[in-house]
Amino acid sequence: MLHYIFDGSFDGLLTSIYEAYYRKEKPEKILSEEDYQESLLIEKIHIDTDVEKAKKVYNSIKTKISNRALQNVFYTYLSEEKDLGTWIYQYLRLGWKIGNNIDYNMADDRVLRIYKTRRKVERERHLLLGLIRFRRLESNVYYAPIEPQFNTVGLLAPHFVKRLSDQNWVIHDVKRKIGAAYNGREWIIRDIDLKDKLRLKEDELIFQNLWKEYYKSIAIKNRINHKLQKRCMPMKYWRYLVEKN
Repeated sequence: MLHYIFDGSFDGLLTSIYEAYYRKEKPEKILSEEDYQESLLIEKIHIDTDVEKAKKVYNSIKTKISNRALQNVFYTYLSEEKDLGTWIYQYLRLGWKIGNNIDYNMADDRVLRIYKTRRKVERERHLLLGLIRFRRLESNVYYAPIEPQFNTVGLLAPHFVKRLSDQNWVIHDVKRKIGAAYNGREWIIRDIDLKDKLRLKEDELIFQNLWKEYYKSIAIKNRINHKLQKRCMPMKYWRYLVEKN
């Protein structure tokens, strides 16, 4: 059995797919270094990331399959599923055979699992757009901590660039220690590892308390439905909700 091992980056994954094609090899699995487990029964090849090779695969997906397929691939990558590299490789091999009709082939497991994975990532992004809560810091930066299941912080940023275009803000993925930072002109993804406690703006706690009181006051007691609330607002996201703390 042949396994390709890459560094975990998106460019590294695309480089692995490039190498499989041009070496005329068919690896059984394409895995990140983090997900690979040593085995004497497996032949492994470490693939060095090459941005130029990755670009060629990226452009080939767009031109020979579709933009939709490229989005499917990227969203699946953001899912951080253990076998995502293998899934994407198998999906693209089929795509390069049948072209832009690939996503109509839902009876094919290679297509269906990519579709389902993308939908999970999309659902979380949509949910978080309504659950992100910014706090105003002493530095006048608006800070929002989150702990998403998937690596969605880069999908969230464009929405808030439009909504908060005149503010400096950070959306911090606490679990992955990364964040989207916006300075009023452009946004970037950067590593964030906070060692010191953040200091809130003096009036921030006042506004938080007002928000909590408002949240309580609009609730109609005989219409409270905790099951529905937990379905629409899963408890795993409550940690950073001002109104729930």
